[in-house]
Amino acid sequence: MTAAVRHPARLWTGAALVGTIALIVSLATGDRQGDAKDRRPPPSAGSAPRVTPPPVNGRFDYQLGGPYPPAKSVRIVARDRTVAAVPGKYNICYLNALQSQPDGEDESRTDPGYGTTQWWQNNHPELLVRDREGRSVKDTDWDEGVFDISTAAKRRRLLAIEKKWVDGCRKSGFQAIEPDNLDSYSRSRGAFGVAADKAFMKRFVAYAHSRGLAVAQKNSQTEFGTTGRREIGFDFAIAEECAVYDECEGYADAYGAHVIEIEYSDQDRSAFTESCAERGDTVSVIRRDRDVVPRGDAGYHDEQCPRD
Repeated sequence: MTAAVRHPARLWTGAALVGTIALIVSLATGDRQGDAKDRRPPPSAGSAPRVTPPPVNGRFDYQLGGPYPPAKSVRIVARDRTVAAVPGKYNICYLNALQSQPDGEDESRTDPGYGTTQWWQNNHPELLVRDREGRSVKDTDWDEGVFDISTAAKRRRLLAIEKKWVDGCRKSGFQAIEPDNLDSYSRSRGAFGVAADKAFMKRFVAYAHSRGLAVAQKNSQTEFGTTGRREIGFDFAIAEECAVYDECEGYADAYGAHVIEIEYSDQDRSAFTESCAERGDTVSVIRRDRDVVPRGDAGYHDEQCPRD
């Protein structure tokens, strides 16, 4: 499902020295934001904003197919970045970090820099993976073009575009980012490997953190294992069908209770009921329709684990 930082060399100017002194004072007073973030230099002078992951085991509403008013009991809402956040909730901003939007999608819903494969073809053709005939390589399951991040220069160009998306999420009131298709290398037909995905996401996460936004590891347990948090800097996980694919334990090993699990209604319900029984009281677990359509639409399904 898809709706997704390089620091230039700096001279030791007076501003940079002030920033360095501020950082030392901050560390001395214990104003830390986690070991991973402490090891990263700040993206600009002064202390980075505090990053807060979603509330553990909070009731979750997955609204990627379109927005609607969440129930009062919902604490966490995920929406596409082109729509507004929900006041009073913890909001996760979905974006397609490593693939385009599907051709044929309503372009009025996609602002500049977030278009279909054709939009990218017209505006940034160099950032699409191509086959031997020069055609854009697609994720055939979702009809999405795969972004070409095979070189450091291309990763820089793509990130420059996506920084504006991240800033838009922050301005709209979101507290976190859900970047999709972290395993795009597997659909690139050999144009790049998983190392390129990791290199891009490490810089993406660093920039989001500099803007005060948490970042989810969306799926890709096989690729990231327990290194997503330690090496890339992800703050929590959004895991689709981890019960179906027997991956939930891996996410728990990496993120503890900071996991949001989504099972789907077109799969046997036993995966969902087992998840609720095993971890429904420690992590967020829901069961949604595959197209995550808005409430009131045909096919809508939203099931939560029972709560005492």
